Amino acid sequence: MDRKNFEINPLIKDYKQYLDKINGALKRELDLYSASEFVEPLQYALDGGKRIRPLILLLSAESVGNCDENAYAAACAVELLHTESVIHDDIIDNETLRRRKDPFHIKYGYNTSILTGDFVLGLILNIASRINNPRIANDLATTAMMMSDGEMIETRLESSEDVTFDDYLKVMEYKTATAFEAASKIGAILGGGTEDQILALAEYGKNVGIAYQIHDDLQDWNNEDKLFNVLIKKSSDPRDVFNHMDYLLKDYSLKSKAGLRKIREGQAKSHLENLLDLTMFKVQ
Repeated sequence: MDRKNFEINPLIKDYKQYLDKINGALKRELDLYSASEFVEPLQYALDGGKRIRPLILLLSAESVGNCDENAYAAACAVELLHTESVIHDDIIDNETLRRRKDPFHIKYGYNTSILTGDFVLGLILNIASRINNPRIANDLATTAMMMSDGEMIETRLESSEDVTFDDYLKVMEYKTATAFEAASKIGAILGGGTEDQILALAEYGKNVGIAYQIHDDLQDWNNEDKLFNVLIKKSSDPRDVFNHMDYLLKDYSLKSKAGLRKIREGQAKSHLENLLDLTMFKVQ
């Protein structure tokens, strides 16, 4: 059994107030579509998520200004985009367990899985139209496209005998880090940050996303037949792979901290710094 199916959300202890607000915002968002066939399946899909991406968005907004209604709406959009990607990723990976329960495609079938993904994209478009900020709409769209691209690249590379660390990092950047980057960047925009602050928080999000995924792969390397395993199998000495991964993890963690230097001191910044430690857990 994979660790992701039995661990406790490590964010609850320090961020419960934020998580409760995020869950409340998600409930209000789904309540807008109470007559839809997709509400109950989406509630199932959202249940058990750690909410780290919307949390980063809200903390980024607070670190440069304030969280308003648009920030919570954008946080919902980011979490819904992640949820849609999990539904499709579990199909591609033939997962049989997710968050201690049946994956979405086993619970509801492949047809509903495909259609729910389509519905979620509609929800995100609706949220983007309400926020009415072309920059944020573009960031959400770009993130969705990059995540899909990353999945395609990973699928191709998993059957290749010529995988490099650069290939691996590109997949991590596209599949995982892009959503973290979008969350922190969108939060900074909605919080009223300067361009320097927006770029700094975007860099923070990108690097913490890569560090998170590297650590995640190191933890689960023997449980999942993922791209990381291809690097290990092709190596003459797997210890070289692990040592380089450890170096990359520390490097991207340091880059994440450096991205916060232009952010003023305060509770929100401290929370973002502390997330660097908490994301050493698996937070799908």
